[in-house]
Amino acid sequence: MCAQNLVLVGGGHSHAIVLKLWGMQPLSGVNLTLITPTSTTPYSGMLPGHIAGFYSRDEFYIDLQKLAEFSQAQLYLDQVVDIDLQNHQVICAERPPVNFDLLSIDIGSTPATISVSGAAEYATPAKPVDKLLENWYQLLANVSQNPRQAITIGIVGGGAGGVELALSMQAHLQRILQQAQQPQQNLAIHLLQRHPQLMPHHHPSVQYQVQQVLSKCGVKLHLGETVLQIAPSLKNTTSFVVRCESGLELECEKVFWVTQASAPQWLKSTGLTTDEHGFILVKDTLQSLSHPEVFAAGDIATMKDHPRPKAGVFAVRQGKPLFENLRRMVLGQPLQPYKPQQQYLSLIGTGDKRAIATKGCLTLPPHQILWWWKDKIDRRFMNNWGMAAKN
Repeated sequence: MCAQNLVLVGGGHSHAIVLKLWGMQPLSGVNLTLITPTSTTPYSGMLPGHIAGFYSRDEFYIDLQKLAEFSQAQLYLDQVVDIDLQNHQVICAERPPVNFDLLSIDIGSTPATISVSGAAEYATPAKPVDKLLENWYQLLANVSQNPRQAITIGIVGGGAGGVELALSMQAHLQRILQQAQQPQQNLAIHLLQRHPQLMPHHHPSVQYQVQQVLSKCGVKLHLGETVLQIAPSLKNTTSFVVRCESGLELECEKVFWVTQASAPQWLKSTGLTTDEHGFILVKDTLQSLSHPEVFAAGDIATMKDHPRPKAGVFAVRQGKPLFENLRRMVLGQPLQPYKPQQQYLSLIGTGDKRAIATKGCLTLPPHQILWWWKDKIDRRFMNNWGMAAKN
C-alpha cells in the first residue's frame, strides 16, 4: 500500500497542536509535510504582553522547525499561492508543487484594508505579526532616541485586538517617556471605531469596563467614525492623515490597522466553498463542505453550523479534534463531530499587568490577579512546545 501524503498549509495554533500530537502518536504509512512562510509562529495570546514589554520575543514564539522534527514532518518554508484541487497539489511561490492526499489549512487571517484608500500603502496591519513587530520595534527605537519629540499614533479598529494594542502601546511608550523625564502629553494615541461601541460583539458590561480603562489611560476614542482614506501629510513628510466620513482628520506618525479579519484573495479561485467573507466553510468534522479531502481550522475556517468569532481560543480548541479526524481519515474510520463552546473565557490585558475577565454576561473589572491568571494560562500553553521539542 502506498504512503499517504498529509500536507499542512500554515503554522497556526491548530496545526502546532496537530504536529505535537502527531509526534506523540505517530502513524506509519503517512508522509507528513508542513508548508509555512516562517520557521516560527507567534502565540496570539501573548502578543499584547510583548507589545507592553512583559515578554521577550522568544517567550511567545512557537518553534515550528522543532515541532516538525518532533513529528517527523517535512518542513517547506514557502508561501502558498494556490491549491490545485483537481490534481491534488499545493502551489507555492518558490518551490515545485507539493502533492497531497489529505490537506489541512490553518493560515490565519489578515485585517481587511482593501476597501479603504491608502490603507494598504500607509497603514501597518496587525497581521502578519512579524510585519507589525518590525514597525513597532522601529517606533520604540524612535521614541527612545527622541523622547522630547511629540508623537501621535492612530489605531483603526475597536475590537478586542485594537483595544489591547492601544493599551499595550500606551503603557510601554509612557514608561519610556517617564524614564526620560518627559511629559506624558508627548504621546497621543487615537483609537477609531466604525461601530458606535467598542468591542461590539461583547457584552455591554465589557464595553463599559474597556471604555473606562482606555479613557483613564488617556487613549483618545473616536466611536462611530468610518475611515475613508489614509494619505501622506502635506504638512509633514513623516506623517499621514487619517480622513473619516464625518470630516474628522487626524495627523499621525504611525497608523495601525486592526479591523475585522479577511481571507487571502487566492482562496477564492481554488474552488473551495467559502462564506461571504472568503473563509473556508467546514462541517462539524472540520472538513471542507465541497472537498472532503480538505480540512481547515483557525481563523481561515468558518464552521457552517457553529459560526464563532475569529479568536485564538477557538483555534487552540480545534487542534485536538483536527488531529483526531485527520488520523481517522487516514485509517478509514468514521470522523467525529466537534462543537465549539458558545461562551468562552476572555482575559483582556490592560497594559499594566492587570486584566479584565469576561464570559457571557459576567465581567470582572481590571485586576492584578486576573493578569496573573492570564499569564499562567499563556505560559502553560507555551511550555507545551518546549516539552514536545525535548522528547
